[in-house]
Amino acid sequence: MSAPGKTVEEKVSDQLERWLSGEQPKTLGGLIDVFGQGSFAIAFVLLMALPALPLPTGGATHVFEIITMLLAVELIVGRREVWLPRRWKGFELGGKSRQRFITVLLKRIRWLERFSRPRASWLFGHRLSTAVFGLAVFVLALTAFLAPPFSGLDTLPSLGVVILALGVLLTDIVLAAIGLVIGALGIVSVVGLGNLVVNGIKQLF
Repeated sequence: MSAPGKTVEEKVSDQLERWLSGEQPKTLGGLIDVFGQGSFAIAFVLLMALPALPLPTGGATHVFEIITMLLAVELIVGRREVWLPRRWKGFELGGKSRQRFITVLLKRIRWLERFSRPRASWLFGHRLSTAVFGLAVFVLALTAFLAPPFSGLDTLPSLGVVILALGVLLTDIVLAAIGLVIGALGIVSVVGLGNLVVNGIKQLF
């Protein structure tokens, strides 16, 4: 990926809608084939949008978070193209239920696009900024992964990834910063609850 924050003429929502309505496979591999250099950030949005819902998942979304962490590591080490095991490339993103979910997601993205604009776009697309983007996504996805099941605490770090990735796609440093702040609040929530649990166990013994 040469530029995860690369400015694109076509809106992100329009790209996703075109992919959904096209004839290509609605799999993670199909997404990568269509979006090419923008696959990392687009994949982060789609993979972490479900964990970002304010619903207790009971660990059902761990596979999304694991794939996200793998892709984030690839950004950190400087990969320019997405690599995934063949099995994960067949991961279905466009089933009937997921298509309905993505349709709702498109509405939210279009709402953000109304207010977003390229800001400090010169910061995006460099080797260092790409690595920092990958590191931030990895930390937030790991936090979501470690959140206690059925607690709903994976919502904020996951939402942070989604908004951060959209900020990178739209080359909007303000939107990216908002994503980082939301993700940081999520980290504080998960760590805070963890401390409460540990202290409670200590008091018991």
